[in-house]
Amino acid sequence: MIQEKQKRQRGIVLTSVGLERLLTKIRETEILQNNGVRYTLEDLSDRIGLDPKTISKVLKGNIGLDKRTLQRCFRTFGLQLTLSDYTKYLVRVNQGEIQNPQSTIYNQIDWGEVIDVSFFQGRSEELAKLQYWTLQDRCRLLTILGMGGIGKTSLAVKLVNLVQDHFEYVIWQSLRNNPPVKELLANLLQFFSQGQAISLPERVSDSISQLMTYLRKHRCLLLLDNAESIFISGERTGHYQEDYQAYGQLLKQVGETVHQSTLVLTSREKPQEIAFLETSSLYVQSLHLKGLNISDALEIFRTQNCFRGSEADWQTLIQRYDGNPLALKMIATTIQDLFNCDIAEFLAQDTKVFGDIRNLLEQQFKRLSALERDLMYWLAINREPVSIADLQLDLVLSLSTAKLLEALESLVRRCLIETSSGETPTRFTLQPVVMEYVIYCLIEQICAEIVREMGTKPYIDYFLSPEEAPPSPAQTSKYLFNTHALIKADAKDYVRTAQAQLILQPIINELLRTLGTQKAIKDCLRRMLSTLQVQAPNQPGYIGGNILNLLICLQTDLTGYNLSNLTIRQAYLQDTPLQQVNFAGADLKNSVFANIFAPTMSVVFSPNGKLLASGHSNYEIYLWNANTGQQLLTCQGQMRFLWSLAFNPGGDILASSGEDQIILLWSVATGECIKTLSGHMGGVHAVCFVNSDLLISGNADHTIRLWDLNTDKCCRIFQGHNDAIWAIALSPNSRIFASGGDDFTVKLWDITTGHCIATLLGHTDCIRSVAFSPDGARLASCGLDKTVRLWDVNSGECIGILTGHTNAVFSVVFVGEGNMLASSSLDRTIRLWDLSLRQCVRTLFGHKNSVYTIAINPLGNILASGSDDQTLKLWDVTSGSCIRTFKGRLNWFSSITFSPDGQMLATGSEDRMVRLWDLHQGKCQTFRGHTDLVTSVAFSPNGRILASSSADKTIRLWDVSHGYCFQVLWGHAATVSKTSFSPDGYTLISGSHDGTIRFWNITTGQILKTLSEHVVQSIALSQDGKKLAVGSFHKTVKLWDTTIGQYCQTLQGHSGWAWCVDFSPDGQTIATGSVDGTVRLWNTTTGKCLHILQEHQNWILAITFSPDGKTLATTCTDCTVKLWNVTTGTRLLTLQGHKKWVMAIAFSPDGQTLASAGAADETIKLWNLEKKEYLKTLKADQLYEGMNIQGVKGLTEAQKVTLISLGAVEEPHLHRS
Repeated sequence: MIQEKQKRQRGIVLTSVGLERLLTKIRETEILQNNGVRYTLEDLSDRIGLDPKTISKVLKGNIGLDKRTLQRCFRTFGLQLTLSDYTKYLVRVNQGEIQNPQSTIYNQIDWGEVIDVSFFQGRSEELAKLQYWTLQDRCRLLTILGMGGIGKTSLAVKLVNLVQDHFEYVIWQSLRNNPPVKELLANLLQFFSQGQAISLPERVSDSISQLMTYLRKHRCLLLLDNAESIFISGERTGHYQEDYQAYGQLLKQVGETVHQSTLVLTSREKPQEIAFLETSSLYVQSLHLKGLNISDALEIFRTQNCFRGSEADWQTLIQRYDGNPLALKMIATTIQDLFNCDIAEFLAQDTKVFGDIRNLLEQQFKRLSALERDLMYWLAINREPVSIADLQLDLVLSLSTAKLLEALESLVRRCLIETSSGETPTRFTLQPVVMEYVIYCLIEQICAEIVREMGTKPYIDYFLSPEEAPPSPAQTSKYLFNTHALIKADAKDYVRTAQAQLILQPIINELLRTLGTQKAIKDCLRRMLSTLQVQAPNQPGYIGGNILNLLICLQTDLTGYNLSNLTIRQAYLQDTPLQQVNFAGADLKNSVFANIFAPTMSVVFSPNGKLLASGHSNYEIYLWNANTGQQLLTCQGQMRFLWSLAFNPGGDILASSGEDQIILLWSVATGECIKTLSGHMGGVHAVCFVNSDLLISGNADHTIRLWDLNTDKCCRIFQGHNDAIWAIALSPNSRIFASGGDDFTVKLWDITTGHCIATLLGHTDCIRSVAFSPDGARLASCGLDKTVRLWDVNSGECIGILTGHTNAVFSVVFVGEGNMLASSSLDRTIRLWDLSLRQCVRTLFGHKNSVYTIAINPLGNILASGSDDQTLKLWDVTSGSCIRTFKGRLNWFSSITFSPDGQMLATGSEDRMVRLWDLHQGKCQTFRGHTDLVTSVAFSPNGRILASSSADKTIRLWDVSHGYCFQVLWGHAATVSKTSFSPDGYTLISGSHDGTIRFWNITTGQILKTLSEHVVQSIALSQDGKKLAVGSFHKTVKLWDTTIGQYCQTLQGHSGWAWCVDFSPDGQTIATGSVDGTVRLWNTTTGKCLHILQEHQNWILAITFSPDGKTLATTCTDCTVKLWNVTTGTRLLTLQGHKKWVMAIAFSPDGQTLASAGAADETIKLWNLEKKEYLKTLKADQLYEGMNIQGVKGLTEAQKVTLISLGAVEEPHLHRS
């Protein structure tokens, strides 16, 4: 084959922005000067004075042209050619084959929950009009309007199928579950970013601006379905619900701003912005969708091929239902079942004209059996397709599968429910219009039942329809409040949120209209509880849980409530304080409580995917049912920081490792520790089973060990790393394994020979995770350099670098068959990567702090993640939705400080609260405002201002006298770990996990200066304010000269993270505490290490000098506080009393009192140092303080233990009214 010589094309072509500007102006001219008739190339040639072929080249952008040609085109239509309108054209092409860079669009498509339109009938005229508006007129905003069931969604899907090849990005989003506009915008921005690092703005207006940038830069097609969900019902059309007005701002921007994309909206109501815009803009159009014409409507009946009727009968029937496809489908089953397919007979019997789909639905409901109605309610409550097994679990009374299937088949024949196509098992759901009607009936009936309890007769008049309308079938059922759950506490997170918003809140709104006040509603609900306890204790059903969920939605203070001997199903109680609540004898099946766990360091699925194990920094391991989220077991044994978990191939043994230098093996069946492996000389950071007999472990002592589980002995030591090892992964064939660590290398090892096969170089910082692809051909690694690297296992070459994370990457796993990869980071995100494209295709947001660990289930469809925010989340890999969140509570005090006068003590804690304790009166004042863990507190030198920093990325300044926040400092992009005031009190210095140190003017809130660092964990300012010490996730401490903002010295010596730092009062000495278990004292001037304090047994968490500088106090995960002589480096005193970690310490200004804050025991202890004795304990109430769970049912033993750890008690004779 003869190769033709390549030519080089030069010149300039229009950019997408320039082309859009020119086409927009041409279209406007066509409408204003040519009666809307499109110009031909010849017409344009006459106007511009250029050859038609040249104009064609301008519009197609397939050949480079000179600048004067483009300027002439623009000037003709009153435009000026700017730099953003054109770009250089330089493309190699084969002779005779011209390639247009804009003609081939590689589109990214996210179909979301789009429906199947394989059976689509008619609508040719409507489709042609929509296509013309989309492709020819390049409309920015299209709205498809029509009544429920008319086919808006099907038409929109068909349109997208026809035009999608003309767009770079296509995304479908349903508004059925009322997503807040901020959530919608986040989804859109994540999709359009395609893996590029983006920062989601706090303000909606900024998010809209960011979206508009994408719509201008790219040709995008967005479809928002079921927009009527965000409008107020019963009000003027097109008006938004409260907190949803920003949707109008979005539509206005899309309709008014110049861009090259199209947003298609389907709705039963026209938004007011569109009503305004379409009168003044050529690029905003609405299509009012009417019923099918007779020929198209007939196709609905021809699928059965049994209906009989004359042409006049058909015409009458179709006109009677206005050609509404859903109405015709439903009425077809009635004609078939009751009138033997005879249309004339049906028309003779049924003379009522149905002008609204709701009237038809009411008629259909009248004919349903009680079981069919119950199932319709459950399908509406569940909101997503559910299986027969799911429905059986929902029903209060057990029902055979045969009867349930019979009822479902009947509903399918009536066209009231839909089945999922191609899914096993078959799942059932409702069309949006049907779901909305059923929810309306549910709300109406529930309100009627509650009001009836008040004994108010007028409720019948209030809830019944007008006399001329048929009675609502909802009113024929008397006990929906007990037979159906209003929300399902164990549902997917986004489903439960929608249930609360669309069922619970509307019920409260209706009750407020009837009963007048929240107090009246609460009194009514409380009386119902009392009646239940007397007349029907432990009655099966949902009424107890429904009442409790309503009370919580009303923000009721539940302290002291008596809920004993009740069935409390599906109550969502994770975030609800339940102090002194009496649950004695209650059945709590399917109710969800908070868990007690610290930051999650490791998660792993069992080999069969049914179990999930999570390991936490407070040494505890939890075993969960991966499907239901129920806690099954708690394992406690690791005495120091827990790092790693691994299931054996059989799934019956779980291995754990931590800082205590040992490996523990646990029975999955009992939760008992069955073996202990010891021999490492440092923390064991990673464990991995080779098979049932062999285990590999990686260690801080730079070695990897292979363990024989039959003898419990180490049978081989692998040496080669020069620093701590953090990651181990076994290849699928079990012959080699990979390791990575703090020496920046990845190594491949032969298990049999013990030889290092290869050393993979490329990372520029510590490595935290490695993973093999399912075929074993590739290896992924990640670390503190913010990258994920892909390696060819055979050649050892790096075959790809994935960038996008904005902070250290801590965990990586292959997904499914290995064509996707997931990674998690300290930037609080999880990224899903398409490895064929080397691009991030989805970013999962939801964690509020660093995501340390991720795991994929064996099917590859569910991802588990664990975070420093004390949550464990399960994600749907396909949709990116968070399925379930396990919230941990461990209300430890993270920071503590005395006021300058010593009269008060300020604390920050995990529960997001800042507390101010009056040490003389014993009173505690609580400051609320932070939305995540409070990491530090600091008084200004005059004691009038308290600064608090948080994992929510903010710093708050509080007026101590009046107890209010007067300034919020925004600017950090990650957890703000520490703050310190300057000596004059006018400047605040903050360190963050985003790798920066910022100097703030506390009066204006402005950032004065920013220093770049590593991940900052702690800072300390010298008393003269001239030097700043910084501790980070490195082993060094850096000193900065604050007067010039320059780094001036590095203190080296620790073998682990330098976790905490402090200056002596005279500024001559610096103390540093490390993960390596040592405290070091340094000379500030020379940088020389003066003393190494080594008596602590583990991670140093806090250090502080006494006011006179002679004593140093230190705390550790070994539960002790130690006092040291600074001059000699000898230990003076050890204070014991805390049950677990001591997180923070502080000296009083006079140096006579020391305060220490514990983690697991959630206490602050005050110590008299002169007398060397304990003074007293300060303690805040726990979430479930005094909650009685004596004799409860529906909870596992592990769950009960957790509740007791959160303050619950088991008191046999406790009764509260």
